[in-house]
Amino acid sequence: MYYGLFKHVLIGPPVKTYYRPWSEGTENVPATGGGILASNHLSFSDSIFLPLVLKRKVLFLGKAEYFTGKGVKGWATKAFMEGSGVIPVHRGGGRASEAALRTGLETLQAGELLGIYPEGTRSPDGRLYRGKTGVARMAIEAAVPIVPVAMIDTHIAQPIGQRVPSRHPIGVRIGEPLQIAAYAGRQDDREALRELTDTVMQAIAALSGQEYVDRDAAQYKHQLEREAKAARPEADSSAP
Repeated sequence: MYYGLFKHVLIGPPVKTYYRPWSEGTENVPATGGGILASNHLSFSDSIFLPLVLKRKVLFLGKAEYFTGKGVKGWATKAFMEGSGVIPVHRGGGRASEAALRTGLETLQAGELLGIYPEGTRSPDGRLYRGKTGVARMAIEAAVPIVPVAMIDTHIAQPIGQRVPSRHPIGVRIGEPLQIAAYAGRQDDREALRELTDTVMQAIAALSGQEYVDRDAAQYKHQLEREAKAARPEADSSAP
């Protein structure tokens, strides 16, 4: 409902004029049909700048709770999510990952472009972390190509915790589609899913130039939070 209004009138034109994001390889995005844009995730603004450099509509998955708020704030949040191409994921009593997979498959089978961050969360330090295999499973089951994407310097323009991006050169680099025909029918094969996901992450790393870290980003974030919490009492006790 709000996507075209946000992209072409309210947000898109002023954002493109002010930030002037550059792009490479946009011709690698399929002109029609379903497809996955598998991107690194450096900043909240990734989901804004990626669709702005493409002609086709890009959809993302988000919690259904974003769409159910009350009052003016709830309406504004819902409008922003719809305008940003976010599809609500209704968990329906199941696990969030299963609900996201189901919603993602429906989106791809409807011939839409789906933006996915295989790392599952924003990078805590600008490096590229191990991808989750949901991206491979959806691509295989929906029989759609995976297009690797690298967001460039969005974490510099908008570090974690900063509400509005600073004016810094921001880029989007898009690689050639990864065909998944060799994996047909192997959506339940863990080794195949891991192999394809690792191939996707290697392609993203080649585009972004990021250092690759073979560990789960969310777990590493939790480790950093625990270490920071453990260090606080010691710092407090040493204060005069």
